[in-house]
Amino acid sequence: MTLPSALQNLRIPLIGSPLFIISNPDLVIAQCKAGIVGSFPALNAREKDGDPIELERWLTRINEELDRHNQANPDTPAAPYAVNQIVHRSNARLDRDIEICVKHKVPVWITSLGARVEVNEAAHSVGGITLHDVIDNRFAKKAIEKGADGLIAVAAGAGGHAGSQSPLALIQEIRSWFEGPLFLSGAIARGDSILAAQAMGADGGYAGSAFIATEEANADQRYKEMITECGAGDIVYSNLFTGVWGNYLKPSIAAAGMDPEALERSDPSAMDFSGSEKPKSWKEIWGSGQGIDAVKEVLPAAQLVDRLAREYVAAQKRLLAQSAPYMNAAD
Repeated sequence: MTLPSALQNLRIPLIGSPLFIISNPDLVIAQCKAGIVGSFPALNAREKDGDPIELERWLTRINEELDRHNQANPDTPAAPYAVNQIVHRSNARLDRDIEICVKHKVPVWITSLGARVEVNEAAHSVGGITLHDVIDNRFAKKAIEKGADGLIAVAAGAGGHAGSQSPLALIQEIRSWFEGPLFLSGAIARGDSILAAQAMGADGGYAGSAFIATEEANADQRYKEMITECGAGDIVYSNLFTGVWGNYLKPSIAAAGMDPEALERSDPSAMDFSGSEKPKSWKEIWGSGQGIDAVKEVLPAAQLVDRLAREYVAAQKRLLAQSAPYMNAAD
């Protein structure tokens, strides 16, 4: 299936995933100007002093800055942006945030932790598309049944809330019945990984952890530096902190006085995505995917995208050379 127009003509086939607290207008605008889809969770636009329209301000700024960029650079327009809606029942802001996103005609909607028909309908009412993130084939089918246009397969190794299935298995199962937009999340931190996602059958990659270590990201400097210093062996998979299984940096857990090798399990009914503050002892527990060994320094987001683009092209050339002797293997 041909990708929706909003996902065509990207510099490289990549969506910058919405990072809780971290993704902000600065990061989204930089990602879009660099040629990839930038995104942020609607809940990141925190209400200040009872002011309910911070999300309005964010969307106004993003739309205006990207419009100015496109007028000044008609040959290299910015990629579209996306807003992530947490559809879990604890999100009391959902209905109001949907109305605001409709008003501003958000082009790409990413939904998480539940699939709802009315969210998809709201996006479609203004010409937007919806991508729902899933950790297995069962949830994928439910999302499409409820009207999602495409899927984000969140496989083992993804940062934050992550699945446990191999990306090979997850993409294979979804592609056995679904031909629409499909992006892969899970240790996507190099251009090679984006091409690998396409080779498996996905339309592109979905990357978050690498963008934590960018200048625009709203992350503690210690967090950014920890990303550059750690690798896959420094990640632990736990549901203690939100009730949903996810990947976290072991050094941040140890710094909070806990043993990352002996974490308890949480009651899933305790999930809370209302935007409220975490318990004090957990405020500096930092999520990350397993691909961060590729991240060696804190850079502007545009330079990170430049690196990914170079690696993506180099991987294409390398794969072509490696596969040339086997081109007729099916004969």
